[in-house]
Amino acid sequence: MNPFLLSVRDLTVAFCTEHGVFPVVEDVNFDIEHGCCVGIVGESGCGKSATAMSLLRLLPQPTGQILSGSVSFQGKDLLHLPLKQLRAIRGNRISTIFQEPMQALNPVQRIGDQIAEVLRLHKGMSETEALQEAVRLLDAVQISAPERRVHEYPHSLSGGMRQRVLIAMAVACRPNLIIADEPTTALDVTVQQQILSLLREMSSDLGAACLLITHDMGVVAENCDYVWVMYAGRLVEGAPVRELFSHPCHAYTHALLRSMITPDLPHKTPLYTVPGTVASPRHFVPGCRFCQRLGRTGDTLLQRPSIVEITPSHFVEACPLCTNS
Repeated sequence: MNPFLLSVRDLTVAFCTEHGVFPVVEDVNFDIEHGCCVGIVGESGCGKSATAMSLLRLLPQPTGQILSGSVSFQGKDLLHLPLKQLRAIRGNRISTIFQEPMQALNPVQRIGDQIAEVLRLHKGMSETEALQEAVRLLDAVQISAPERRVHEYPHSLSGGMRQRVLIAMAVACRPNLIIADEPTTALDVTVQQQILSLLREMSSDLGAACLLITHDMGVVAENCDYVWVMYAGRLVEGAPVRELFSHPCHAYTHALLRSMITPDLPHKTPLYTVPGTVASPRHFVPGCRFCQRLGRTGDTLLQRPSIVEITPSHFVEACPLCTNS
């Protein structure tokens, strides 16, 4: 049996602007094993969501373009699959939990109808059967009074409840892979923990793998088996989660970990921030982009460092100025 449910190779994604076509994701490679949770972590704007949305060709059109690469899922290349076949996979074998539940849900359709639509489309259920299953799913994601909630509209639910509805839609067809694109954005800490615990529980019950997109290293530590650190459209370090936290090698990974807030932080201690700012894709250098952020000059900006495996399953972009081995 192929250990990898999903394999991404040399994925490059660009956006068209009035100034030209600029890559925002470059030569990305990663694998997801059956039943595992892989995280992609980095600051906002580093290309995490663009990577996730390109897997199912959900980039905004006509500005978003996949320039090259392959995405292999159960022996099929999703980037070259006919649209009809791809639609049979979207929401069925691979489901997505979007970042903004209020935008992902149709404001003029009842909650139950939106969940039922997935079941009718992919499972061939009747309207009555699909609505009954929608009630069961709302109950499974711990929404109270599900018989009443199926008849309500998204605006009448809280942010946490809307996110639970998206999880119910995502697991409705028992997918093999769940893509969770920052599923706890704009939620308070208590609700964040509830949503993440629910996502772990549902994934475990289904035996589904998960691709978790986040900017929170704490979320990665609690939920992922393997993690990739992304900066300026590139994966700069990847390792099993415990290995990454105990032996980070790239300077950007060090900076992210240092910026975490810990319970033992002394009162009124100034919080650490990553120095510099992320360059615009228009101004990305071909070489090490973290060196660019730190204002360095020289050969490291001219040629991209190679990705090397420093210990088993621990990979890093080997810039001599940004890497400790």
